[in-house]
Amino acid sequence: MTSLIAGPDALDRCAWVGDDAEYRRYHDEEWGTPLRGDRALFEKMALEGFQAGLSWITILRKRPRFREVFAGFEPEAVAEFDEGDVERLMADAGIIRNRAKIEATIGNARLVRDMADGELDALMWSFAPPASGIRPRSMADVAAVTAESTAMSKELRRRGFRFVGPTTMYALMQSAGMVDDHMEGCWRA
Repeated sequence: MTSLIAGPDALDRCAWVGDDAEYRRYHDEEWGTPLRGDRALFEKMALEGFQAGLSWITILRKRPRFREVFAGFEPEAVAEFDEGDVERLMADAGIIRNRAKIEATIGNARLVRDMADGELDALMWSFAPPASGIRPRSMADVAAVTAESTAMSKELRRRGFRFVGPTTMYALMQSAGMVDDHMEGCWRA
């Protein structure tokens, strides 16, 4: 598989984008761009957790509804959700209806709410590796798990967070710009 694909605008992009317009937008505007702030990182953590076992495009297409039913991923608001909210979310076909993931998101929101302002941001970014300056040339050069994502996962789990495994945390690190895995030759690289 080639590492790059030319888009309809003639820009070379990471090949995982394929020909999907939403993936192209996400790649061009979000993926690998440094993301800061407790709310934004809580949202990213929640969505990456919901993605486990599914394709990311499924999450992207459902993200507007996720944001709507999860109070914009404001940790203070989600932390107040109760069993009635869990049942409401389980009945909503616009999101991923997985009770364990819904309950984990609510529990994780309570943990974020109880942290100092900026603490989640500082904690997660503390695991970002220094930039290596080496670009991946193919998908084979991109790790699924790293020492840093494993350490982040371990610390988050120690604090009680759920659905934060090392592979999920590496995907978060990529999408939140903690690592830059844009392929060599990608216009975003």
